[in-house]
Amino acid sequence: MSNGEPMSRMKVAVVEGDGIGKEVVLAALRVLDALSLDIEEVPVEIGYGKWKRTGKAITDDDFDIFESCDCIFFGAITTPPDPDYKSVLVRIRQEFDLYANIRPIKGMGSGNNIDFTIVRENTEGMYSGVEQVFPDAVHSTRVITRRGSERIAEYACLLARGNKGDKGKRLTIVHKANILRSCQLFRDVCIGVADRRKILWEDMLVDATAHRLVLDPERFELIVTTNLFGDILSDMAAALIGGLGLCASANIGEDYALFEPVHGSAPDIAGKGLANPVAAILSLAMMLEWFGRAEESDAVHDAVSRVMATGITTPDLGGRCSTAEVAEAVAAAIGKEQAT
Repeated sequence: MSNGEPMSRMKVAVVEGDGIGKEVVLAALRVLDALSLDIEEVPVEIGYGKWKRTGKAITDDDFDIFESCDCIFFGAITTPPDPDYKSVLVRIRQEFDLYANIRPIKGMGSGNNIDFTIVRENTEGMYSGVEQVFPDAVHSTRVITRRGSERIAEYACLLARGNKGDKGKRLTIVHKANILRSCQLFRDVCIGVADRRKILWEDMLVDATAHRLVLDPERFELIVTTNLFGDILSDMAAALIGGLGLCASANIGEDYALFEPVHGSAPDIAGKGLANPVAAILSLAMMLEWFGRAEESDAVHDAVSRVMATGITTPDLGGRCSTAEVAEAVAAAIGKEQAT
């Protein structure tokens, strides 16, 4: 993810969003403060709350601010079932061409050896936004292009190669090519790229993949798939490691990125201190890695692991700690490590 060269100064657009997004972002920024890095945080208000107040969830001025920053650190957004409301995240992904959605799935506790990553094409597929609305039907167009398939396959192969001296990871190409010609194109392009890059690969139907994820998740190392399939499989895979509260993600483009926890805005628990901040904190770690700050990223991961091992967790994981208490514990663990 990183180009290996750390940036001297980071400028990050910080979007709290809606619901628990506000709480988990503040928690993650508390952890970021513990690293004492030279980072400019630029707050940007977008989302459902802004839409209710102003009639617009995101504006051109917001995009001007985004463009002045290196990347976006994002909380969570409420997307209401209103035809006049357009998805903020989809628009950001398309405007900045954030074509690769990266979702690591890694067990945190002892005995949980699950460790794989889902690489999801992020700008086309069933989320292309191409729809025709009729009185008694809606036609949603699934767009799969050679260019989109090639570049997500290239990114997956980049991750599969691993570090120098590493044997690399097996790439699982997930599709529904037995039914959909669009998936035939995606599969064939991915196989071609993997062969050219000399990456060990297998291909698997999406329903078979879901079945195997339940029965034998440890067999997977790296999955590449289309937009909708990746969305569903990654949320399903979250249940294997403790839930969405532990799952981070990155949306990567050629020269821009957005980092966010996988979970939604959860308005039913917003403001109660019940939200698990770990996914947001791990998204922060992914942002640091992208910036070339691998050492600090590793420090965040290590601190989260140590804190969770002591039982300092939120109620979704059986703990009794609040969102802020977990964040303070992670920040304290980083501080102790830096002091030694």
